[in-house]
This record gives sequence, C-alpha cells and structure tokens, in this order.
Amino acid sequence: MWPARGIAEYAYCPRLFYFMAVEGVFLPSFDTEQGAGVHRRVDKPSHGVPPTPAMTAAVAERRAGEPPSEADQEGSDSHESGGPRSIRSLTLTSDRLELTAILDLAEIDGMVAVPVEYRKGRPRRTGFLEAPTDELMDEAEPLASAEPWPTDRVQLGLQVLLLEEAGYTVPEAWLYYAAEKSKIRVMVDDSLRADALEALTAAKLCASSARPAPLVNDPKCPRCSLQPICLPDEINHQRTTQVTFDGMPLFAGAPSEPNPPRRMWPPRDDGIQVVVQRDAAKVGVRGESLRVTDREGAVVREVPLANVESLALLGSVQLSTQAIGVLASHEIPVAFLSAAGRLVALIDPLGPVSAATRRAQVRALDRPDAVLALARAVVIAKISNQRTLLMRNHVSLPPRVSTGMLESLSAAEQAKTVDELRGHEGQAAALYFGNFAGMIKQPAAVIAALFDAHGRQRRPPPDPINAVLSFGYSMLVNETTSACRLASLDPAIGALHVSRPGRPALALDLMEPFRALIADSIAISAFNRGELVDGHFVKTAAGCAMTDHGRKAFFGAYGRRMATEVTHPVFEYRLSYRRMLMLHARLVAAWVLGDLTTLAFLTTR
Repeated sequence: MWPARGIAEYAYCPRLFYFMAVEGVFLPSFDTEQGAGVHRRVDKPSHGVPPTPAMTAAVAERRAGEPPSEADQEGSDSHESGGPRSIRSLTLTSDRLELTAILDLAEIDGMVAVPVEYRKGRPRRTGFLEAPTDELMDEAEPLASAEPWPTDRVQLGLQVLLLEEAGYTVPEAWLYYAAEKSKIRVMVDDSLRADALEALTAAKLCASSARPAPLVNDPKCPRCSLQPICLPDEINHQRTTQVTFDGMPLFAGAPSEPNPPRRMWPPRDDGIQVVVQRDAAKVGVRGESLRVTDREGAVVREVPLANVESLALLGSVQLSTQAIGVLASHEIPVAFLSAAGRLVALIDPLGPVSAATRRAQVRALDRPDAVLALARAVVIAKISNQRTLLMRNHVSLPPRVSTGMLESLSAAEQAKTVDELRGHEGQAAALYFGNFAGMIKQPAAVIAALFDAHGRQRRPPPDPINAVLSFGYSMLVNETTSACRLASLDPAIGALHVSRPGRPALALDLMEPFRALIADSIAISAFNRGELVDGHFVKTAAGCAMTDHGRKAFFGAYGRRMATEVTHPVFEYRLSYRRMLMLHARLVAAWVLGDLTTLAFLTTR
C-alpha cells in the first residue's frame, strides 16, 4: 500500500518519495516538528467506528422516524445533535489502488463526506501585492486569492478517491493552512481525480525502479530534513568533477574549480555523546533524564534525554532494562566496550534499514574493480593525511621520509590489485610510525623514546603511546560502525580489510583516512600538552593500559577533537569530525548505489 502523504511529496521530489515510501527513511526537522504540533489535536483518533454508507442506510431503515441513539452518536465531535460527524485520523485502504491514507479530518453526514487536510504553512499566492496607499493601511493586501499548493491538491485528490471507493459522495474538500488560519475550498472534479491518479501511477513507477537522481540546485533542498541523507549537491558536484588525491582533474577536460555545494549541513552535532567508565556505576532513567549513579547510589551525572545522541559503557557498568527501552524509543544507540575500548556489543534501535543499499553494497563489493576502487580511495587519503601530519608536527623530518611517502602515494594511485595496494600502504606506514616519536615534544621525551624503541605494537601495547593509539583506534571503529549503520551499510562487508566473522571490515575501511586526523592527533596533542603523563598508565604482564584518570583525560581530548570543525577540501564547507564520518559513510552508500562514479575521502593540507 502506498501512503498518500508520501505520494503527495513525490510531486516535487521523486527521490524524497523513494527514501520515505520505499526505504522507510525519515528524519525530523524544525518544519516537521512544527507540523506535528499543528496536527497534535487533529491526529487524536476519534472514538468509535466511523459510519459507512451501508451502516447509515441500515440504521435509517431500522429506525425510521426515531431520534439517533447514543450508540449512533458515538465518535461524533459535532456539537449539534444529528449534525455531521467529525472523524479524526480516519484510515482508509484500497486494494485496487494499492493505497492507504490517514485523513486528518472527515466531515461525514450520512452518505456525504468532506475531507479536511491540515497544513502548517501558508497557501500559494499568485500575482502581486498591493502597496499601502495611506498611513491607515498596516500592510499590503493581496490582489490574488490564495490557492492550494499542487502537492496539497494531489493529497486531497487521493483522499477523495478512497472516500468514493468506500461508497461516499464527496462534493468538495478543504485545506486548512495554520500559518494564516485560513481554509481553502477545493472543488472535486474530474481534473482533481486525474491529477491524483497520475501522481499515484508515477509514484508506483518510481518505487519499482532504481533510486532517482537528486535534484539539481533546487531551492527546496536546504529545508528538506532528508538532505543529509540524499546529499543532492555533493552527489551532483562529484558527478561533474573527478579529481586525484591532490585535487587535480583525473580526466582531460574536467573542470578544475567547480562550484562548491551549498552549505546546508549544520557544522556539528550539538547532541551529547555520553561515556560512562566508572567501575560499578549504574545507568538508569528518571523522567526525561538519563541518570548515572555510583556504587553507593549517589548521583554522578544527570543529562536530559533530548540532548543525548549516543551512550558508551566501558567495563563493569550496569544499564537497567527500563533505560534500554527508553533509550531505544529515543533512537539512542548503546555501545558496550571492554576496559580497553574494544566493542563487545551494540544495542541499535530498530530504525529503517535500506534493503536497496544493502543489496547494492553486496553486489558492488563482489566485483574486484569496485573493491579496488574503494580500497584505493581509502589508502590514498590515509597516506596523504599521515604525510601531512608528519610534515606539520615533526621537529626535523628527514626529506627522504616525505619523499618516500609521496612515492607510496603515487604508487597506490596506480595500483592494479588490492594486494599491491596493501604493499604500498605498508611501506608508507613503516615510514610514518618509524618517525612518529619525532612529533612528541620535550615534556614527554621519555615516553617518546619508549615508543621509538618498540615501534607500533598492538597486542599488547608495550608503552603509553601505543596504549593511547590502540584505545583511540578502538573508539574510532565504534564511531565508523555507527556511521555505517546509520547510512544503511553493512559494517562487516568491506574492501581493503578482508571480511571475517565478527570483524567490521567496512567500518575499518572508513576509519583509515581518519586515523591520523583523529586518533593520532589526539595522542600527539595530549602528550605534548601534558594532559596525559606517565602516571596515567599502569604497566602489567598484559601490557600497558590507561588508568581511570588516564581514560578520563583521554575522553576529554577525544570529545574536543570529534567536535572540531574542519573544512572539506572539495565541498568547501565546515563540519565536525563526527559529521565528517557520517558524510563519508553516506557518500559510500551513494557510490555503491551508482549515484557516484568515484570516491574521495577527506584529506588535509
């Protein structure tokens, strides 16, 4: 069945209809929340069963000449006895039309029905406004009368078709525009029915075909709540411009300086990322707040649920079942991590998952050419960012290191197989970590010397720098796993990293370009500023690990880094690193679906 509201939206954006009606994707915005407020009263379903023509005829025949009984009047919102019944949230379904609609309000009088649709905005006006002629006129008066928007008219037409199929006579319909508190009458005629059927047919064709292309420079996109998922300007920009890692045109004749996308993304998320790591702490809910208590029951922190975006629990932290239910209802994911930061389990709210995106991902990453393309884009961005970080922060970087990494970068761009690509990545990584200690300044010189002696080691990390890098990479994997799931991608099916049981291969792929930008930068700045010192670490037979105070200091630096805004080198707008991860996950989703022909990840200069 096709929802009438989604089909009405189709009239101006087929891609929006595809997302909402086919993939089940929806994001609230200021406009949708304001519209929900307008509909709050009218969306409250009426009591009782709305009368049908058959019921009305039967009652009239059985009780001819008798006044309506209390049962007959059940569900009526009319203040006049025996007057039209106002039925709110009336749901109608047609198997023939393959259509389901929820009518805001229907005035039913016997076998006659009049639908009333509520809209939060203003009606459409054509013509010019009359300028004030004297000081007594407060504002201009419209010369042309108001008329319904085409999408609103189509929506009413679909409701009329459903009511008529149910046996009612529909002589007219009404639109109520809350912004002006005005009602507009819509006459029911063959033209209205034809327009509604045309939109319904086009919507079915849209649903049965591939995802439509995004609109080009459309003025409606900035106010659309699904713009961060649809990415109309980014996709159209990448379609016309394919560049190498250094921003040069990949093909002859391609424009070197295309118009950047409009700045429609908010630069950062203002939601709170809550991390609880205190031993024996308990997380629960109290009213509309998330409450954290210690082992004695004292309140450690209380956060409004409306501000929480994610929750991460490290080590032995308890979460009540009531809190799980409330967090799920607010669509807040919960990550359970080990004390070392490794993801153990994830409670993911049951939101819409695009089957089309999942199918396209499996099919695309079954092709060697697609696997190589994704892996190449990831490795190019990773090596580029590692080289930039070294050149910015190393005290005296040997020229051969910068030159060697540049050679690995160029070789990776020309690699013919994934194995060859991994070889170039390994060569660049050896140069990078071989000189990593040179980015740690004098206050942490002893710690830097330990890393220089050990090199990069993971299991177990033998020194503080290795411990921080491993912990940072683990937290970054959690972020990229969440970004993949929100983009309807399967985190387990990747390209550069081989898919294995329990391994988030695609999340690891997505993490690679951001290792140096986020995790490595956190380690360098935290040690150089003295936020992390030797006393924040404990050395055991199982390796070096951070203490509770060390993890607290780490999360302070981690939160600041993830909220840092950075300019995208291609799109030229600023986003926080957390939103950059989400942007790139959705670009990968657009790529597997065929919206993009090439991929380019974030690089800094």
